[in-house]
Amino acid sequence: MCSAEVVETALSSFIIDNFLFGDTAAAPAPDLLLVQSGLVDSTGILEIVAFLESEFGVDTADEDLAVDNFGSVATIVKFVLAKAAKAA
Repeated sequence: MCSAEVVETALSSFIIDNFLFGDTAAAPAPDLLLVQSGLVDSTGILEIVAFLESEFGVDTADEDLAVDNFGSVATIVKFVLAKAAKAA
């Protein structure tokens, strides 16, 4: 199982590379609401889901796609760790 720091670092890097065109200065705070802030749209959430599946082996069901799980970097990290713990 990986740590919250590992997941957060990988996720933040993915967001910077794919949505901020490499601008590390614009990296989102862990509690920034991604969709509501306009940083990510619904298609972007699906890209994040695909990244999490390939990077961490996280299976995401349709009912998982909620603000509670995908609202911010912090909620995504919690979601990934919970899924990883369940799978272990």
